[in-house]
Amino acid sequence: MSSLGQWLNEMQQELSLDLTGRVKKAVLGTKHYVFREVNIRNYLGQAGVKKLQIGTGTNYLEGWLNTDIEPVSKRIAYMDASKRFPFEDNTFDFAFSEHNIEHLSFEGGQFMLKELLRVLKPGGRVRIVHPDLARLLELYGGEHSDVQARYIKWMTDRFQPHVGAYDDVHVINHTLRFAGHQFFYDRRLFLQCLDRAGFSEIKDVPPGPDQSEHPEFRGIDSHGTFIEDEEINQYESMAFEARKPL
Repeated sequence: MSSLGQWLNEMQQELSLDLTGRVKKAVLGTKHYVFREVNIRNYLGQAGVKKLQIGTGTNYLEGWLNTDIEPVSKRIAYMDASKRFPFEDNTFDFAFSEHNIEHLSFEGGQFMLKELLRVLKPGGRVRIVHPDLARLLELYGGEHSDVQARYIKWMTDRFQPHVGAYDDVHVINHTLRFAGHQFFYDRRLFLQCLDRAGFSEIKDVPPGPDQSEHPEFRGIDSHGTFIEDEEINQYESMAFEARKPL
């Protein structure tokens, strides 16, 4: 085959593969939206308190409308948290998101907070859990406490065994860029963000499954279970709860 003929053949194959990929993506997207509409309609049609989870992952919560940008089952509704939520104003009594907002850009995260405020009913409450930037940066340089040394060892053994050393710089770099992380908050900034979004009664609360004064928020945190180490979760995570003004 001539060089030109070979090139044309390769281009045809690439175009065919690209078209196939686009078709598959379109079909998958259509399925996501169909399942989403069914899930939302069925959930909101039920009587009782309305609760929304954003970034469900594998943490499916009974009694909640579970959403995720990459649903792992048909029971989870597709939703991109950085875009307008598919709900009317004042729909939910409670909302929850754990280790999700750090996967959005800063602008995307602020939009998510404003959307949460919009879809919560007056007096509705939100709980948001995510990594603590300050804890991560405190690892850099100097002597490490026992928990810091354990965190560095845990992160290295789990994600970077090829490094060959328990090194804080490697851990910091890995964590900031791991799994699509885009923006990390510290306590000061996130409190400001919740306030700017319009929330009231903003509280810095402990992370973990049994650390809320509100029954609806107890037993739902799952990051410690997901990573199989609650001590590590306590070290790297921070949690906030807030209320939509009446």
